[in-house]
Amino acid sequence: MARRRSHTRHTARSNPRGRIEMHRGGYGFVQTAEGEFFVPRKNTRGAFPDDIVEIAPIKRSDARRRSVSSSNHKRVARVTRVVERAHDQLIGYFRHAEPFGIVEPVDPLITHDIFTVLAENPDIPDGAIVRVAITTFPDRNTAATGQVIEVLGDEDDERVAIDLIVARNKLETTFSEAALAEAASAQVDAEGALAEDYRDLRKRVIFTIDPADARDFDDAVSLDERPADGAFALADALDAGTDAWPPEARWRLGVHIADVSHYVPWGCSIDLDARRRATSTYLVDRVIPMLPEELSNDICSLRPNEERRTMTVDLYLTASGEVIDARPYPALIRSAARLTYEQAQHCIDKTDGVDIDADQNVRNGVSEARLTPDFNEEETAPSADAASIIPIEVQQRICALSAIARKRMKRRESRGGLDFDTAEAKVRLDDEGYPLGIDLRTKTDATQLIEEAMIMANEAIARYLRDAGFPCLYRIHDQPDHDALDDLIPVLGEFSWFKNVNEAHFVAGNPHAIQKVLRSVKGRPEDTLVTTLVLRSMKRAVYSPQLASHYGLASDAYAHFTSPIRRYPDLVVHRMLRAALLGRPEKFDQEAASMSWLAEHSSEMERVAERAARESQEVKIIELMEARIGETFSGLVSGVASFGLFVQLDNTAEGVIEMGDLGNEYFILDPMRHMLIGSDTGKQYQLGKRIAVRLVEADRRTRQLRFRLVK
Repeated sequence: MARRRSHTRHTARSNPRGRIEMHRGGYGFVQTAEGEFFVPRKNTRGAFPDDIVEIAPIKRSDARRRSVSSSNHKRVARVTRVVERAHDQLIGYFRHAEPFGIVEPVDPLITHDIFTVLAENPDIPDGAIVRVAITTFPDRNTAATGQVIEVLGDEDDERVAIDLIVARNKLETTFSEAALAEAASAQVDAEGALAEDYRDLRKRVIFTIDPADARDFDDAVSLDERPADGAFALADALDAGTDAWPPEARWRLGVHIADVSHYVPWGCSIDLDARRRATSTYLVDRVIPMLPEELSNDICSLRPNEERRTMTVDLYLTASGEVIDARPYPALIRSAARLTYEQAQHCIDKTDGVDIDADQNVRNGVSEARLTPDFNEEETAPSADAASIIPIEVQQRICALSAIARKRMKRRESRGGLDFDTAEAKVRLDDEGYPLGIDLRTKTDATQLIEEAMIMANEAIARYLRDAGFPCLYRIHDQPDHDALDDLIPVLGEFSWFKNVNEAHFVAGNPHAIQKVLRSVKGRPEDTLVTTLVLRSMKRAVYSPQLASHYGLASDAYAHFTSPIRRYPDLVVHRMLRAALLGRPEKFDQEAASMSWLAEHSSEMERVAERAARESQEVKIIELMEARIGETFSGLVSGVASFGLFVQLDNTAEGVIEMGDLGNEYFILDPMRHMLIGSDTGKQYQLGKRIAVRLVEADRRTRQLRFRLVK
């Protein structure tokens, strides 16, 4: 019997959409609600980085022929159309090609030139850096066209490189006149603060610890010990309005944060400017602040020996480091000292690494000499300011805080918190902006004590607002995808120590299984390989008005509270806390209704700022390495691809070895093991392998180094 053909019209299947992330090879990746897709170069259909695109999956049989796609085992797709353009203007190099003026984009991820009419711009010299407005975007058979709207400088001008990054990332560099006027009129008004029921903490021993080159100080700490046991002079009697301590409390840790919300209410001119920026941007040679400098570097900066308004939270801790109570309130403080991390580390080192056992009486169980290092009041820790003297009471508290921080780290680890030991590269410049070297910043006891104090405060405020039923911009972090962790098994399975790790728990994202991997690999030759792969499998933390856990910190409630000078979400949290403590302001409902948009916008602007900061460091690293062309280096394979290897030097400079420079044979990519294998010799280059290379090219324009193997 013949099968009847149905004439029923089926509902058209909608194609997935997402933001396309482009790579220098011309290909891209699109994260959609259906997962992540790989888009080969020939199928991008003129999409630029960060465009919202609609894609259509390509059949698996066709996908196998896409060489790069196999590198990540992603589903393959083609762009069917660009739904929303991320760029209506571009920065590029103007080239004369009669009758055209061709603009070659500075961004190496944009591979399409923009054609203009040379006769319209006869005075623009060849090689000038220009801003062009795009009038026609590229498609399969159509070139991009545009009009030059601004000449920015000359391509040989060394100073213009960072300006280009600022322009390309659309970073705002000026404030409105109204915002500047509001900032200029701001005053601390200490007497007014006390009249507004700010608590007077000016007699507490409060201090800041920041990088040596920090210009604003938005967080300070204090530490006091229960007076019956204590080596520290307790300031309770001098803290007007302070309640009695909980009976089990041994320590009172005060975290004092600049009260930016007092000066920047919702809807004022400063707020409108700050809201668009959403964050300060820290470039290699400058800071683009979120707030006018009258606030960020002055009125809101917790400078030593100057009265400042703060939002303070007192954290009461047991001897074992458990937080048993948190009490937030507005306060008036006067910082006793401004320390660098190096100075604080010097204080900690004087204890010879002795951990203060807070379970014993500090005076009786540990000698006072060990609690209080062998300083005298005339001694000065290393400092750019030779006249700077660290008060003995500050030294004591730094050492005790460090001991508490170690206990807190152990507690966080026991509940599943992850800690990746990575180094941050910062290029050191001279007064003219030329690179002198690369400093690697790693975690120390001094940085850790501040980090732990800030984590405690952030958790406490998030829980306070949650329990009070007030809106909050939470910082959330999802656990990694199972597929991302499962992809690591072929690599991890090559090492004998992985047999002691529960594979099922690891793939499921159990943080204790991931901790075990990181501990097992510590100090081994494959340390860099494994740590890099695990770190890459992690998702990115974002802001959200909905409460969710923070996977990396193993926290059930977390919010950014501690940096309102440089992060807009922190300012929002401060306003919500102020409303909970002092009453809802007139425009409270308006701000609360904007939470979803603010979360998405702040997350996006954070990515933009981080990208700009990274690019500015790369520019100066390339400039620094230009003088070292021809030198040989030891480096680690930091990436493998169908076209060659990425290699990272010990100073974090990263470059590429092209496939043709690997030898006189064809190399096959094994994506599961992150390895290139020689077809004739079987020679292997795996992620994390240390190799010797020679630098042969440093291209500022593409921000790329090119290496060759040293055989």
